[in-house]
Amino acid sequence: MCRHLAYLGPPVSPAELVFGAPHSLLHQSYAPADMRGGGTVNADGFGFAWYSGGTPVRYRRASPIWTDDDAPVLAGSVRSGAFVAAVRNGTVGMPLAEGACAPFVDGPWAFSHNGRVTGWPGSLTALAGKLPVADLLTLEAPTDSAVLWALLRERLRAGEHPVQAVTDLVLRTERAAPGSRLNLLLTDGETLVATAWTHALSYRVRDGAVVVASEPTDPGPDWTPVPEGHAVVARAGAADLIPLDADRSALS
Repeated sequence: MCRHLAYLGPPVSPAELVFGAPHSLLHQSYAPADMRGGGTVNADGFGFAWYSGGTPVRYRRASPIWTDDDAPVLAGSVRSGAFVAAVRNGTVGMPLAEGACAPFVDGPWAFSHNGRVTGWPGSLTALAGKLPVADLLTLEAPTDSAVLWALLRERLRAGEHPVQAVTDLVLRTERAAPGSRLNLLLTDGETLVATAWTHALSYRVRDGAVVVASEPTDPGPDWTPVPEGHAVVARAGAADLIPLDADRSALS
């Protein structure tokens, strides 16, 4: 069920984590180590977005990442202090299309979902029914991830704190669709929020940078697994773990 990663820190090329590391996102696309029953290969598209001038610049394709000769060249030409990347394993019955591939972007935000919503689409009817009709009619793809992004985006546009918005969306979705896989990842290029809900997630803090990834991109000892039911909240050079059901009423 997809793999994703994000970086915050001193400007670097996305190419190392996405293509060059021993267990890069490219390697995870065809040889994932910890899918936890969510599939065997991530061949249904990919995307990455890096920050330039405070907004994400995105590159996505519906083809397997290993078939795109331009992607490594493009990633290698960029240096950025923040980026997000994902490879997709599409859920049966959902379209294989560029618009279904993460990251999804809006303003300063970039978003990825690793997992699936059980009972789709009926299980999300009540939550999605509260969205403006225009948002539903302009979804990038008829997928659970696109609807989750629309729900999250509405809350962010309303000024809700990103930690509150992400964690509450996970809990509300789980109540509506028990057993869902809800590893969400959101960043605005300065703050990163990522959840561990059924799928694997790890993070590394080193040399003033934070990397959050579905699977460690190398065998080094400085990776920390994110416990199930927790979120990692990161800024450049620092990361904290919080339970998803923690009280966040003081957030502003």
